[in-house]
Order: sequence, then structure tokens, then C-alpha cells
Amino acid sequence: MPKRDDLKSILIIGSGPIIIGQACEFDYSGSQALRSLREDGIETILINSNPATIMTDPSMADHVYLKPLNTKSIIGILKKHPQIDAVLPTMGGQTALNLCIEADEKGIWEDFGVEIIGVDIDAINITEDREKFRELMLKIGIGMPPQASATSFLKGKEIAQEFGFPLVIRASFTLGGAGASIVYDPKKFDNQLSHALEVSPIHEVMIDKALMGWKEYELELLRDKNDNVVIICTIENMDPMGIHTGDSITVAPAMTLSDRTFQRMRDMAIHMMRSIGDFAGGCNVQFAVSPDEKEDIIAIEINPRVSRSSALASKATGYPIAKIAAKLAIGYSLDELSNQITKSTSALFEPTLDYVIVKIPRWNFDKFEGSDRTLGLQMKSVGEVMGIGRSFQEALHKATQSLEIKRNGLGADGKGYKDYETIIQKLTVPSWDRVFVIYDAIQLGVPLQRIHDITKIDMWFLKQYEELHYLEQEISKYTIATLSRELLLEAKQKGFADRQIAHMLDCYESEVHKKRMELKINRVYKLVDTCAAEFKALTPYYYSTFEEEIETADGKRYVANDSEVTDRKKIVVLGSGPNRIGQGIEFDYCCVHGVLAAAECGYETIMINCNPETVSTDFDTADKLYFEPVFWEHIYDIILHEKPEGVIVQLGGQTALKLAEKLDKYGINIIGTSFKSLDLAEDRGSFSTLLKENDIPYPRFGTAETADEALALADELGFPLLVRPSYVLGGQGMKIVINKDDLEAHVVDLLRKIPNNKLLLDHYLDGAIEAEADAICDGEDIYIIGIMEHIEPCGIHSGDSNATLPPFNLGEFVIQQIRDHTKKIALALNTVGLINIQFAIKDDTVFIIEANPRASRTVPFIAKAYGEPYVNYATKVMLGEKKVKDFDFNPHLEGYAIKQPVFSFNKFPNVNKNLGPEMKSTGESILFIDSLKEDEFYNLYSRRKMYLSK
Repeated sequence: MPKRDDLKSILIIGSGPIIIGQACEFDYSGSQALRSLREDGIETILINSNPATIMTDPSMADHVYLKPLNTKSIIGILKKHPQIDAVLPTMGGQTALNLCIEADEKGIWEDFGVEIIGVDIDAINITEDREKFRELMLKIGIGMPPQASATSFLKGKEIAQEFGFPLVIRASFTLGGAGASIVYDPKKFDNQLSHALEVSPIHEVMIDKALMGWKEYELELLRDKNDNVVIICTIENMDPMGIHTGDSITVAPAMTLSDRTFQRMRDMAIHMMRSIGDFAGGCNVQFAVSPDEKEDIIAIEINPRVSRSSALASKATGYPIAKIAAKLAIGYSLDELSNQITKSTSALFEPTLDYVIVKIPRWNFDKFEGSDRTLGLQMKSVGEVMGIGRSFQEALHKATQSLEIKRNGLGADGKGYKDYETIIQKLTVPSWDRVFVIYDAIQLGVPLQRIHDITKIDMWFLKQYEELHYLEQEISKYTIATLSRELLLEAKQKGFADRQIAHMLDCYESEVHKKRMELKINRVYKLVDTCAAEFKALTPYYYSTFEEEIETADGKRYVANDSEVTDRKKIVVLGSGPNRIGQGIEFDYCCVHGVLAAAECGYETIMINCNPETVSTDFDTADKLYFEPVFWEHIYDIILHEKPEGVIVQLGGQTALKLAEKLDKYGINIIGTSFKSLDLAEDRGSFSTLLKENDIPYPRFGTAETADEALALADELGFPLLVRPSYVLGGQGMKIVINKDDLEAHVVDLLRKIPNNKLLLDHYLDGAIEAEADAICDGEDIYIIGIMEHIEPCGIHSGDSNATLPPFNLGEFVIQQIRDHTKKIALALNTVGLINIQFAIKDDTVFIIEANPRASRTVPFIAKAYGEPYVNYATKVMLGEKKVKDFDFNPHLEGYAIKQPVFSFNKFPNVNKNLGPEMKSTGESILFIDSLKEDEFYNLYSRRKMYLSK
């Protein structure tokens, strides 16, 4: 029985701006769902307010509405498209579900005759309302922790008195653990209870007896209309209960479960999914398991939608959960659908893993001064990375190498903690770097049992760490000349980077690489194939590992490599790694468009990235996907293997840009703007000199490499001063200082965090207007794709500013200066591809703040506002396939588009919310207005100075 014939037009609700707790995993699942529905000839209508995503690209749906996610917008769309038959709300996270419920309560779906598919309202209500969920679980015989719900402060106090501490408080109908906390101290209970009741939209909380130290698991399920259920992936949290799963290090497949308990857990998950409602789609179930021989299982929660973990499970298994979930929602059954990877097995075939994946969250606490860095039930991470390896140790190392926090893996980089008290404190209070601190503790000689008693992390994981420590000790006895092939191969199989091995042997990374090549210890690439190589897979989705040579009967020796190199000309696109503040989903948008443009030009496209939440790491975006750390050693080995024509670095944000120097040094062709030009723009001092030579105005400046030099400069330039380090992203370390004490303290702190950096000090143009321009240049001609004016004054990072396209308050004289300066700078930097330039305007003079010859945060925004594929054009220019004059530019925008930043301060209630030169927003939305007289614009403009900090 194939799909339903009565569903011809479907509305999909997106997840809106990126916030902590709801990130680009929903861009990935929404994009997959849209493609899946369109394959079946269904008309797709999308509402989503996020301009930075692939999902809102005009090519993704038949009709894309970049509108605020509210019922007013929904009614407007339903009036315009009376043909809509159904709404699919399960691809847009909690935001989409909540909007779907609100529209249902207001009778909107009923009024317009729209059916809800992929989930039913009862299922959402049962799973979100913690009291209803508890009653249902007890009715069907599923264990629950001792818990009770409260809808008033008094009732909450009574429950606490009955249960005793520690307690867990969870708010109903919230996202990313908002309002949740573990309370050990009765004195803090009142505050936490009040906060949770306030945060819950229905003012209800569930109070649980805390299951501290229990192990936590997640299962990803899919069910069709015939009640077939498959379990796609079982994920084990390395961190025990008490840390939000989005902030936990997670491992797949589950490592420490007995088979008997695993089967019980599977049966319970299926029973739970069947009991919450009769719907076809995806589901995520979370369990706690007692850490003793009994392995008691207790249900924590169930989410009847694709989730953060669904994206992870999809990338971990190669099984496209959202794509299949969308097909199930329109009436297909699992046995009618083929597995997208093997094409020969059905979607009813459960994935089998012959490798291990480790996910590590990526935090950004440095952006929230004074924030509570303790990990708990409220999610605080802004992104995540995933490592794939043949063993847990290899996957763990690859994940830590992917984080981009200046660590080379576990240990062996001289950056670990050595102080016993500090280590014990960091183990006791779960913090973002605990994954590294466990290794430091073992190195210091802290017994495994003590580490286990403090952290409650399963002994199996700790023993894996201990083995790595013993291997490091063993290797450290040798030199590069005396190290055996056997030991070097073991180190590589366990994920140690060449850089780490060089640290152990006290030699250079290049020497380790050279020795590896001589001893034929080469990376080989294996397929992610969903079936442990039981069936032939047709999907080019690879991870790297190291293997022993195989000897055939005729004496031939070789290492099996699944990645066959073609003779086509190839282009590598470097991805942007984990999401973080300052570098988010907009760069993934750029990478995907870069890949598609290179394919249009006839190249075989190769994507390298390690972010499981994104469209760039979908198995069918590029011709070949290497799910590997964006880390020099991994990239270099892939380049040696594939021998591409060149590498595109200007689409992957600062991550890819930072690798340009190495690529240049090793003679690898950088597509587009050369390393020399990229470096010139990044080096604040050299760039200011270039402006001087070209007679372009800039604030009075000087460079300093010590605090003494900075203080001497201050006398010359005068306060207030803007202090800016070189080679940073998202305004990291930028600050406005108003006296010598502030200046000295900030410079000393900066040079401690970023040693040997060249700091630029320039006179801060108080009260100036800020603007920016994005352009495409081919080395001869330049086309400015957009000029945006910031509503906030100069001094607030461009990523945190409300910005209008086109400008609303700049005269023709000023705009002409912006055009002239942009052209002059782009040509002086020999730009080939994209460039973003930021300006400060004071007394009708346009000063240059900085230039970035790469894709910027605003490029996707401008492309969406004007309806033109600028990244596609820029990539073709970089590849030398087209010149600027070959394109027929035809931007179309009635009125104005406003880029509105979105903040996640609610996760850090005690943090200073003032804005300044360092970026703090986690996402953005787009707002279209017809004229400047509209209330929305007036409100933004009247508040423009509210948060300015110096």
C-alpha cells in the first residue's frame, strides 16, 4: 500500500533562529524532509524565519515564507494557499511543535481543513505534560522515578518534603532543559521551583527523586502506519544522569549494556511509542539504567519528533531518519522504502555498526563572562562534533581533535592540568573540559576507582582512557629513530595525532608523518554503510582508520581501502566544523552551495567536515564525504590520497581559513583568493598599512605585541580605544577600553590567552554609524551584492547588530564612498571570490574597520533577501569558470529586510547582557518590512543604544 493520494500539498514548519538547545540539526532534518516530499511530487510550502540555513533556500521548497513563526503568519499562508492538505510539524524541533499545538488550540487547522501528519496532538500533549506521561507509563508497566507534578509553589514544597533531597525539577513544554535543575540544597529549592513554574508555558513542573549516577541511554525509533517499528540507533551517554543529553559525551553503539538489558530496553521503547498515539514517524526515547548488576530500567522521556539525537543517529548510521520519517508521514510503510545507502535492502532493515562514533558538545562559555560553567539539566552547548573510528579510543581522539579549542587530542600536548586539587574539583563539578581532565587525573596517578566514585562514569570508559595513558608512557621511552613500527601503528590505531606522537618523542610533527610514510602506516578509508559491509553500499561516505596489512596466498601484501580515486578533476571544500558563536550555520550554507556550484562546473566534489548536525555532512550533498576532523593531519592525508586541483577555504569560516597557511606551505593550491591576501587582511597591522598606501580613511591606529607598547600607543591615539587581536572570529577578545588600567589588564589577559598575537589599537569612533558591504570580485571587476546599515551604533559586533538592507539613513555621498572603498580594497587584496568589509561613518566620512576576503555571516541573508544565489556565483568565479561580468545580476526586494540577532541569555541568567565588540548572539532571523514607518522598525531603532557596553 504506497503513499496516500489525497496529500498533494504539505506545509512544513521550521525551527526558526538558532538558539542553545535547538540548533542546525533541524535545518538538516527539515531539508531532508522537503527533498523527500518533493521526490514524491508533493507541493511543499515552508515557513521558517532563519535566513542562514539551506532549508530556506528558494530551491528547497515550492514556496518559502521567511516569516515570524506565529499563528498570524500561519493564517496568512493558509489563506494564500487554500490547497494545503496537511502540516508536518515534527521537523522543526520544539518551536514547530509548540506552534502546531497553539494553532490547533485556536482551531486554525480545523478552519482550513488541514490535517496534522507525522505525529498526533495527543502524543505531543502526553509526552510534554509530565503528569500525563507519568500516568501513562505506570499504566503500561514502564518504570518511572519517584516523582510528582506541581502546578503551584505550595504543592512543590510539599513534594520536596515527602521525597527528600537531591531532587530534579523539570518544567513542562520547554526546550533544551529550560527551567530544569538538580537541587541538593533545600535553601536553593524555592528559587529553582519558582523559576521552573515561570518558564513552563502551562506553569507545571515535575519533581523527581534524583537518580544520580545512573547510566543514560537514548534510542531512535521509526514507526510506519502498519505498526512496524525499527530501532535505528542506540546511544549511550558516557556522562551519567544529571547532565542534559545535549551536553553529554555520547557513544554509539551502546558499549556497557548487557544484551539481556538491551533487549528489554528495545521492547520498552517500542511499547512506549505504540502507547502514546497512533502515528507514523520518528521518535526519541530516553532511559536511565541502574549502575549495578540488576540493571533496572526507568523511562525519562519520549519525544515524538526528530530531535538533536536523530541528526546524530543519522550521521552515525548513515540511515537518513528525517527523509524516511517524512515518507512514513505520507503513508509509505517501511518495507516499501529502500535503504538510501545500499539501495538493495529495505528501510525495515535495522542499521548495524562496525565502527564506533563519539559525539562531544562544543561550548562557548568564553562569550558569557561570569556564566555558571557547571553542566547540569539545562543545555548550554552551542554545537557538537562527531568522531568515527574503529574503536572507542580512536573515535574519542578524533572527536577531541575536531573541537577546535587548541587541543590535539587527549594528553600529549602540554596543556593538561597538573594540580591535584584543580583536577579533583573539575571532576567533581562537571565542566566542559572534563573529557580532558579524566586523562590528566590518570596521568597524575589518581586511581580509576576514585575517578569512578567522583564522576560515576562507567569503569569500562575509564579503562579505555587508562590504556591510552599506558601507551603514551611507553612511546615516551623512545626517540623518532628508535620507535618501532608496531608501537607507531598502535598509537595511530588508537587515534593519537602525529602532533601528539611528536610531543611524546620530542620531535617535529613532520618527522612523525615522514616516518609513517616510510613504514607504510597510511590512513585507509572505510565506508559508513549501515550494514557492517554485509551488503554492497553505493554511497561515498567515508571515515579514516589504520589497519594491519593483509597478505594473500601469493604473498601480495596490501591494506584494504574502500575509497577509490577516480581520474576526474576534483575540488575539496573545507567545512566549518562545530557550530559556535561567531561561526554558525551560515557557513554550512556557503559550503553546500560551493559544493553544488563546483559540481555544476564539472568537478568531482569532496567535502571534509565533522559536524553531525549539518546539511554539508549529508551523504548525498557532495560526490564524496569524508566525515573527518577539520584538522591538518586528516586533511593532508585526504589531499595526498585524492590529489585534487585545489581546496576552497573561503566558505568554511575561520576554521577553514586558519588552514590556508599550512596548505600554502605544502604547495597545495588554494582556490580563489591566495593565502598571501587572506593573511594580509587578517594581520591587523599590515592591513592598516595597505589602507594608508591606498589613501583610504581608517581610525588612527597602531600595533602592539606587549602591554608596554600598548600603553605607549595610548598616549599617542587617545581614549577610548578599541583593542583587537589578529586572526580571530566573532570579535573574540575585542574590547573598548577607556583608561590605562583597563587597557593594561585587557592586553595582559589577551596575550596570555593568545600568545604572540599582534594587537591592533585604534581610536574608537564614538557615536559613529556602522555599515558593511559584501561583494564578489574576480581580480578585475567587482560586484557589490549588498550594503547593510546597522541600527545599533558603532562598537557593537556586526553579528549582534540589527542590520537593514538596503541602508535606511546613509546619503548618496556616503554610499558612493562605501562603493569606492569596497572596490579599491577588493582589488588591492587581489580578491578572487567573496569579500566582506565593515565601515564606521562619522561626519560623512567613511572609515574602514576591517575586511574579510571570505564568505561572511551576512552572505546567506543578502542572498535570501534579494533572491539571488551569490555563493554559487562566487564559487564559479573562484574556480575561474566565470567572470563577474558573465552574470546577469537582478536583485529583487520591495521595502527593507532586517537581520535580527537572537540571543540565548536565558541559559545564563546571571550574565551581563550588555553588547560590545565581542559577538554573543547564537542565531538570527529575517524580517521584511514595507517601510521605515512600521512599528517593528521603530521599536528596534528606539532601543538601539540600550545594551551598548564599553
